[in-house]
This record gives sequence, C-alpha cells and structure tokens, in this order.
Amino acid sequence: MAQEAGVVIIGAGIGGLVAAVQLAGAGVPVTVVERMATPGGKLRTVACEGIAVDAGPTVFTARWIFEALFESLGERLDDHLTLVKSERLARHAWGDGSSLDLWADPARSRDAIHAFAGAAEARGFDSFRAESARIWNALEHRYMEAPVTTPVGLAFRFGLSGMGEMLAINPFQTLWKALGKHFKDPRLHQLYGRYATYCGASPYDATATLMLIAHLEARGVWLVEGGMHKVAEALAALATARGAAFRYNAHVSGIITRNGRATGVQLADGETIVAGDVLANCDASAIADGRFGPEAARSVTGTPPGKRSLSALVTMMTADARGFDLDRHNVFFSDDYAREFRQIFGEGRLPSAPSVYVCAQDRGLGPPPDGPERFQLIVNAPATGDDRAPTPEEISACQTATLAALARCGLTLTPRAQVPVDPAMFETLFPSTGGALYGRASHGWQASFRRPGSRTGLPGLWLAGGSAHPGAGVPMAALSGRLASAAILSARASTARSRPMAIAGGMSMPKATTANMA
Repeated sequence: MAQEAGVVIIGAGIGGLVAAVQLAGAGVPVTVVERMATPGGKLRTVACEGIAVDAGPTVFTARWIFEALFESLGERLDDHLTLVKSERLARHAWGDGSSLDLWADPARSRDAIHAFAGAAEARGFDSFRAESARIWNALEHRYMEAPVTTPVGLAFRFGLSGMGEMLAINPFQTLWKALGKHFKDPRLHQLYGRYATYCGASPYDATATLMLIAHLEARGVWLVEGGMHKVAEALAALATARGAAFRYNAHVSGIITRNGRATGVQLADGETIVAGDVLANCDASAIADGRFGPEAARSVTGTPPGKRSLSALVTMMTADARGFDLDRHNVFFSDDYAREFRQIFGEGRLPSAPSVYVCAQDRGLGPPPDGPERFQLIVNAPATGDDRAPTPEEISACQTATLAALARCGLTLTPRAQVPVDPAMFETLFPSTGGALYGRASHGWQASFRRPGSRTGLPGLWLAGGSAHPGAGVPMAALSGRLASAAILSARASTARSRPMAIAGGMSMPKATTANMA
C-alpha cells in the first residue's frame, strides 16, 4: 500500500509547530522547512556578547491551549516545560513618578487601583473587567477557535437569541473611546489603551473588541524557565517524537503546483519536496507578492502597506540597572500618547518621546542577579522597513529618547552590550511585511474579517500564522495552526471518503460528502 502523501510546512513559527504536532500526531508524514537555524520564528534569541537574550514575544498566556495540545497526544505540558505563574502581571510607570502594579488576583488589582487613583476608578476597573470578560466569552468559541467567517457568518453563529450578545462586543467603537466609559484618570486610560498594541494597533483606531485581551491576560501570565524560545523547542521536540522531520537553514524558493493544486515546494538549492498539501506558516503578503510563485500569489490577498500593523525598534541588551524596582514585565509610558501614535501611523516615523516596554528577563523567578542583566526593550515603530526604513541617525535618536524616557520614570540602564533590530531588519527576517509584526492592523470593525483563513484559493495550499485568522500573538498563532491542521485532516478525510469504493459485481460509486470550510 502506498504511503500517504505528506504535508510540507513552510516555517517553524508557532502556527507551523502546532500544526506539525497535530498532523504528525494524526499519523500524517510531516516535513517542516525553516530558513533559520532553530524553531520558533519570532520566538527566537539573539546573542549579546555570547549571552542569549529572548528577542521575540515575552508573555506566555492561554496556557490551556498548549495543555490541550499536549494532552491530545497523551503528554503533559508540565513534563516538557517549566512554567511558573506570575502573581504580578506587569509594573507600569509614568514620568510624574507614579507607578502601578496589576496582579493576577483581580481583588488585589482593584485595591491597587483604588490606592492609585481613587474609589471611582476602582469601580471603573470592575466595569471594565466585566466588559472584557463578556467580550472574550462571546468570541472565544464562535470566532477565535472557529474557522474564519464573514460578519453575516458570525451573526449566524450567535443566532437570533444571541444578537444582543454579539452587539455587546462593541465592534463599532474605538478602544480609546470605549475606555472613557470606565476610566477618567488619563494614566489608566493610557494603560488599558496599550492592549491595542498587543496586536499591533493604535488604541485610537482599534475596535473596542480588543478589550478581550485584558481578560486573556487576567486569566494568567506564566514565566517560562529558560525563556520563551523553550516553548518552540518543546513543540518541535513533540512533533519530532511523533515522526515529523525538520529541515533548518533551508529556504523555500517556490511552491510547486500541478493541475491547479499545490504539490510540494522547491528549495533555493534546487531540491524539491513533493507533498499532498503545503501549509505556509509565513505572512500572507509574502505569498501574495509572488515570493513563492505566480500561482500561489493569485490564491492569497496580502496586506496593503497602509493597513499594516505596528513594527518595532527592539533592543536586546545586557545592562546594569539602577533606581527602579523592576519586575519581569514593565511599561514606561510617554507623556503624550496621542502624539506617539500620530507619529507612527500618521507620519510614518519613530516616536520622538516613546513609551517603552522593558522585559527584565532575569527578574520574576528569584532575586535579581548581582551584576548585568538581560533586557529586551520594545518601542513601537511604523512598518516601513521595505520603503522608508528609519535611518541610522533616526534609530540613534530614538534609542537616546528611549533611555531618557526610562530615566524620567526613575530607571537608569547602563548597557554593556546591545543588539538593535529595526523595521528594515524585521523585513529581512519576515519578507513582504515592511517589518509589521502582527499582520493587518486591527483598525475598524472589518479588519478582523479581512484576515485570510486556513484555506487559500489554491487547492492544497493552506495558511497559518499571525497574519491569518484568528490573528497575531502566541495564543492566536497557535490557534491558527490548530485550525489549519484540522482543515487539512478534514479535507483528506473527505477525499478518502469520496474515492470510489469497490462493490460486489464490479461496480463502484463515489460517496457524496461536504468539505468543511476553513
């Protein structure tokens, strides 16, 4: 009996890794082809004078998604990763000397907000938290865990009895305006507006539906012993144990098609890998721009430059820290948030006085080290890496402004070694994005419905990753991999059922089926 044609996965980002685990676990031959030397995609490290510093996502949430994945193969997540739940979600600071910690315990966060801004703002936190949970609960199963759909399709998922619940997700109001119902203190308005940046959007243009991110974070933040890249390593090891093959330092130059179907990939060195299906775990724009061939390009719509999400100026460093009691996750806010996003999205330039996220990677699991520490600093930036990338002078000015912003809040960092990554470098790492790190920006109520789903217009070619449904971020990318692998398995099962079946007397008839949409 001939072996089942396998699946080739382009890219070992989180979406591709989750798909590899699920497909290999179902007995499908899987080959993952990755340009980089290690798995993870954006979950990567860089070396600062020989010291590995996490250079990608730093927050581990939605633990249940990964627990379910490991359990589906008879494994325990805790046997593969050491996760420590963080009591403190993040520490926030402003130039006026004020600071606020948010906690995993909502009662503790409420008390902190009461002490920080008064009783009215504490009540606002209660109403905000309730609305965030309501939006999450309305969309978790109907949208995020389900195949991509249209607004009408989503309405059908809610049904007539659920129309009120659907409208309550507040898709037609901006996040910034909606936050005004809950908070009057401008610092709290700014703090919760920052959740838009988690998916690369401006709080002034993003839909209020993004309040749900606060609920996701409130359900738990975990620290990964060894760094976030360990998540990718654990997934790759699990897929390998189930028979998946990984090809690192291998560049896919084209998607092979035959008779109107994707049938494999060609590598830059001329080697071809034949497959029954191809899953592209890359930005959809790379396919649409023709980087994998004209037939694949016609099957996907990319993100126009004007609709791209945020990029970033990210600096990994080892440094000495003084003057501010850092936790693992810290946010230092600018004095003029509106100007910051005008400069990024309106003027296409680095902010002159940025807000800064600081991941202190040696904090949170014990006492801070005696000496230099590992840091990742993130400043939001425009996704112009393929057009008007920031000049070295602009990058230097932004780095100076970054350290000045930290100093205004009481933190002095003295770098020992540093490695900056700007939008042009992100464009090199993730082509056709301009450096956008989150696919399409979630601006306006239609944005979420414009992301491509698992299925493309080319049979046999599928999508996963942060530019695909349900969106960016480690949990959403994991769900995209789950949806894509389920769609592939469903299509294969449908094809198998519809093949002619031998019947006594020499007759055969196809069995009628309806393929699932994805």
